[in-house]
Amino acid sequence: MTQLAYLNLSESHAEVARLQEELQMRDQLVQQLSQELFRMVKGNTNFLPSPQVSEHHQAEVRALREQLQGVEQQVAFYQEQLEDRDGEIYQLRQTVQELTDRSRMLEQVVQELPKVYRQKFKERMTVVRERVSQIQRENRQLQAELQSVSYRLAVRTRRVHEPDLPSFTQPIMGSVSMPSFGNA
Repeated sequence: MTQLAYLNLSESHAEVARLQEELQMRDQLVQQLSQELFRMVKGNTNFLPSPQVSEHHQAEVRALREQLQGVEQQVAFYQEQLEDRDGEIYQLRQTVQELTDRSRMLEQVVQELPKVYRQKFKERMTVVRERVSQIQRENRQLQAELQSVSYRLAVRTRRVHEPDLPSFTQPIMGSVSMPSFGNA
């Protein structure tokens, strides 16, 4: 798009330059004709142009003036187009600058994203690690309680299934005596 605008702009500049040269050449021709006419009139005091020649010169001058006005209108038109295109170019340059600035800002954000994500992940992991540590402590405590309860239950279960047998502990002197079989 900008290349097309640049080409149109350069073509317009070339056209304006060509028209200005043509205008300058016509101005020179009008001036030369004026000087030649002045010399002819001044050199020949009896010179009174014939009405036909005078009308012919006037017609040429009118035609040249009309052409000159046409060229001036074209120059004004091309200058207006150049001003419009200059405005467009200025706006496009501003847009390019804004987009470049935005691109740089986004590039910086993208470069900082891994750092930000690491920091956020670290913060989240700290909370998760603390929770895991707390759950592990609770788990160890519950396992210890479970082992204690299992042991007590096992002890109780053994007592329930044991037959009532007398215990063989040290006899108290004088209360029960054991028979002896002598020298048998």
